[in-house]
Amino acid sequence: MGQRYMRQKAKTIGSFLIILILLPYIVAVFVNGADMEVIGKNGGAYVQVKKTAEDGTKQVLEVPWEEYFIGVLAREMPETYEKEVLKAQAVVIRTNLYKTLDGDGDKVLTESYLCEKDLEKKWDAADYDANYKKLKAAVDETANQVLYYNDTYAMVPFHQSSNGKTRSGQEVLGSGDYPYLVVKECPLDKEADDEMHVYTMDYKEIQTKCQAFLVAVDKENAEKTYSFADFEIQEYDSAGYVSKLRIGDTVCTGDQFRDALTLASSAFSLQDADGKLRITTSGRGHGLGMSQWTANEMAKEGKSCEEILQNFFEGTKMTDGGEIFSKIE
Repeated sequence: MGQRYMRQKAKTIGSFLIILILLPYIVAVFVNGADMEVIGKNGGAYVQVKKTAEDGTKQVLEVPWEEYFIGVLAREMPETYEKEVLKAQAVVIRTNLYKTLDGDGDKVLTESYLCEKDLEKKWDAADYDANYKKLKAAVDETANQVLYYNDTYAMVPFHQSSNGKTRSGQEVLGSGDYPYLVVKECPLDKEADDEMHVYTMDYKEIQTKCQAFLVAVDKENAEKTYSFADFEIQEYDSAGYVSKLRIGDTVCTGDQFRDALTLASSAFSLQDADGKLRITTSGRGHGLGMSQWTANEMAKEGKSCEEILQNFFEGTKMTDGGEIFSKIE
């Protein structure tokens, strides 16, 4: 009788342990659906990511959510930056990703990221674990946090550094839908790495690269090479970025010019340089939203993730956006 009792008790304990081990999976399947994919060290769901292969073809890959998120963060911000600004960047990234996953359109994510092999190339073997843990902590400590404005995901652009001021959303986007994107003084950006860039280009090269948006001219003038007189900055926005630039008979935006020539910034000045055009830029990036350099300096001064985000996106609200699994159909 005693042996039977002990065997029965052992079976009961064994069954209980099995249930205890399987319970997290059972709960996860119940909450997220039986088709949720489970992976090894990262755990959680996969997301679909559009990536360009080495041969230039586009492909859609299934990537573990955590690996993708940390890979985006590693690509967008140096791991040497302060913890609070890494957390702020994580909230910005999550807001942008959730906006896609929670929307009515395509759920395929397009933000570039660094995969595990990329991170191994970027970081020394001795630093890999520490760097990965630092970025993972920024993601974990802001779990599910996103920025909302008027009960919807806020538009939260960012750039490496401004020319000393961030730009107005009203001026850049031509819309009043983003009143939290205003000019912010960022004097510390003047000391940022790669703040100033100087480009010297042949006028013919510039003409060719800008051809897509230049107004059509007759054949005779089309073969004419531009000179310095054909370039005129007509207007700056309130942050000092070029908003109107004349190239021959065409008036374009500074951002069009920047994109065509792959300039660091659309805050630039022009000079003639022995028959070539010298372009001097200030800042790195489009200048809209959060300046990562100033945000990192704020973190060094003891500002929190929330304070940093409120400085650049004043009027938005950091809130719980829910589990990512529920955003993926």
